[in-house]
Amino acid sequence: MVVRASLPEQLEFAMGFLQGKRALIVGLANNHSIAWGIAGAMRREGAELAFTYQSDKLADRIAALAATLDSDITLRCDVSRDADIEQVFNHLDDYWDHLDIIVHSVAFAPAGQLEGNYIDDVTREGFRIAHDISSYSFVALTKAARPMLRPGSALLTVSYLGAVRAVPHYNVMGLAKASLEANVRYMAAALGPEQIRVNAISAGPIKTAAAKGISDFNQMLDYGARNAPLRRNVTGEEVGNAAAFLCSDLASGISGDVLYVDAGYHVQAMALPDDD
Repeated sequence: MVVRASLPEQLEFAMGFLQGKRALIVGLANNHSIAWGIAGAMRREGAELAFTYQSDKLADRIAALAATLDSDITLRCDVSRDADIEQVFNHLDDYWDHLDIIVHSVAFAPAGQLEGNYIDDVTREGFRIAHDISSYSFVALTKAARPMLRPGSALLTVSYLGAVRAVPHYNVMGLAKASLEANVRYMAAALGPEQIRVNAISAGPIKTAAAKGISDFNQMLDYGARNAPLRRNVTGEEVGNAAAFLCSDLASGISGDVLYVDAGYHVQAMALPDDD
């Protein structure tokens, strides 16, 4: 019989490749999210974690989730408000004197923006909000965090293939993700002289609470599983493992990049024939 050690016991006997690192996870809402997969992988590899949550109604839930990953640092932050972002780092420096990792896992578009034909559904206000929350917030967080960052710090965000291809119903969020990926490149260039790295993961579709806002999302999952080279979708744990690597010293030479973690789906140029 194989006896598996618990997480604390594993950390006691094996030093992970993020041991000694401090990571702020922005955008955790529940334990079915990509942010949760990333947080779990980083904690497994030894990182200390802090979390933000979007509104007071999430406070108890996020505190409970954080506790399972040995963290008691949870801070409210509506990323559309600069005052909220500033307060996060005003409070965070009560716990830590520096910050090694920021994970930005935040995206939002108003209701009705992710349903039908792009031109029919997009509005000026929907366009503005999608870009503000999904893209600008990444650099806004970085600006506020800068006094706590140091050479070797790593910043990571989460994108999707809709940034570079037209995906049905993804609509204005595709444009916001394209902006986010450009943000990664410009931030990497700006922070590179300080030896701070900036990258993104373009994750394949995963059944999360946020994904429910995209019309026909289950169809997207089914199509991806049939046509990706690995003939399946990816998991939050797989995205988390890649994120932990990108934010570790093992990836010290990688910056300004978008790493696809999508079972290879992005390399396919057309639908594959059904397997016999």
